[in-house]
Parts: sequence; structure tokens; C-alpha cells
Amino acid sequence: MKIELPEVVKLLKEHDNFLILCHSHPDGDTLGCGFALARALRSMGKKANVKCEDNIPRKFSASCEIIEEQDFEPEYIVSVDVADTKLLGENVQREYGDKINLAIDHHSKNADFADYLYVDASAAAACEIIYQIVCELGVVITKDIADCIFTGLSTDSGCFRYSNTTPRTHYFAAKVMECGADAAKINRIMFETKTKEYAILERMVLESLKLYCDNKLAIIAITQDMYKTSGCSEDECDGIASLPRQIEGVLAGVTIKEKKDGKFKISVRTYAPVDAAQICSKMGGGGHVRAAGCQLEGTLEETINTIVENVKEFLV
Repeated sequence: MKIELPEVVKLLKEHDNFLILCHSHPDGDTLGCGFALARALRSMGKKANVKCEDNIPRKFSASCEIIEEQDFEPEYIVSVDVADTKLLGENVQREYGDKINLAIDHHSKNADFADYLYVDASAAAACEIIYQIVCELGVVITKDIADCIFTGLSTDSGCFRYSNTTPRTHYFAAKVMECGADAAKINRIMFETKTKEYAILERMVLESLKLYCDNKLAIIAITQDMYKTSGCSEDECDGIASLPRQIEGVLAGVTIKEKKDGKFKISVRTYAPVDAAQICSKMGGGGHVRAAGCQLEGTLEETINTIVENVKEFLV
């Protein structure tokens, strides 16, 4: 059932012993939401833990510092920045997918899987929603909470460069900076700092670049062999999806990541008027207008052919 923000705040005030679920392959927004909300609830005397299927990438440790897990049985389960339970990861979905009480999200195509759903599709990041919730709860925004929220705002807006960025995004960023968020440090780590291993992987990935559809579609691929050769872990390279869209004239940039089970995770980034969510929905996925994803099976060549066939009609 869809609800409004005041009802979200009321539910959080009424309940205790929260388990907050982030999506698998976590990014700055889902982690920022999870840890900011957990810290806020704990400051109210409530118990709250954060759970994620995958390891948290080390670059987020400076802004979304892992909090010590509290010992309790979850009574109220909240998902943050999760559009569908399958995005929780296989294990978390199996254990909690049908037990989620409240979903807080900014994806317009949320699958409406929770007892209560609050979606604000106008938010550049789900952390915009969390900022409002924290304020309505009457919680003092500490530096730790501010860092978490700023991380989500900055990463999901591409350091405030993407078209989803609004005046409200900048305003909320300014407000958490006033509360102590270290914007310069966070942005440097998120957008300007690379490990040696990542730099090697990025070079290999760029060598895989191919252009299609009169150079309007760019595709890059990351294979398991590339991970092994470079020494870069999979959780370090979420930012690589922005590379193919950076080429002049490209309207759709696609990143193919081979998973350990041989399947391929697809990330699509677009410029207007191309809708990434529409493209991915044709391949069983979804997301935002400018950033969406899906999963495909088959050989790498078959996967590329499937992508080209599904993208080209949107590039006419």
C-alpha cells in the first residue's frame, strides 16, 4: 500500500528493532540511506541494524562507516533504495523478501512488494527522502549521518552532474554540509581516487569498447579474466558504467559485467531522449530514465547482440 511521508515517519516512531535492507552490489545511495537511517533510529533509543548481501566496497568506509551490530530479533523490516526484492540478492531475498514492512525508494517502477511503500520518483537519490525523514523524526543530524546522506546525494547524481539533479538536491546537500558532511573528501574519494588495480582494469575495459548504431551506442565489457588479471575486485568498479556514455555522440552507453556464475549484469546509461528504463524493461530489468539495469544469460557475443537489438530501436 502506497503511503505519504508523514505516515512513514509515524511508522518509524511506532516500531522498534529495525532491520534495514540495502540492495546487493551496494552503491553510495543504498548504503547512505541504510546507515543514516540506522544511526537516526538508534539516536532515538531504538535498535537498528543494516544488512546487505554483498561486501561493502572499501571506498564507502570513510563516509558510511559500518556500525556495530546490535543483538536483537528483527521486528520491523525496512528496505531502502530497492525497487524489487530480486535486487536484494539471492540469500537476503530468500530470507526477507516476503517480510518487508516498509519500502522507501525513489524508483518510479517500484514493484510494490512491501506492506507499505513510499516512493518519491522526483528525488535524485533515495537519500533525499532519508534526509526529510530524519528531519521529521526530530533527530539531530550528526556528522556521521550527514556524511552518509551526502554520499548518497553525490553518488546518485554523478557529483551533481546528472540530469536527475534538482535545486532540492543541492539544497539538501548544502544542509548536510552545514551539519558537518565532509563534501570535499567524499567527492574526492568517490570520483577522483582510483586504486592501481582499478586503473589497470579500466585500461583493459576501454580496449573492449565497441560502437554501434552510427556511433550512438557504446558497449564495454568486463570479464572474470579481467578481474583476475588486474587484481581488481568486483565491488570496486561500480563507477565504470559511466565510461561509455562519455564518448562524444553516444546516446546510450552499456556496460556488461560477467558474474562468477557466468551470467551478465547489464548497466545502461543514456542521454535524452533515450530512456534507459524502457530499454532494460525489454530485457527483464528496470531502473531510472537515465540509468537502468538488467541481467542476461548466454555467451558474451550473444549478450552483445541482444543489447544491440534492444537498443537500436530507441536510437532512430
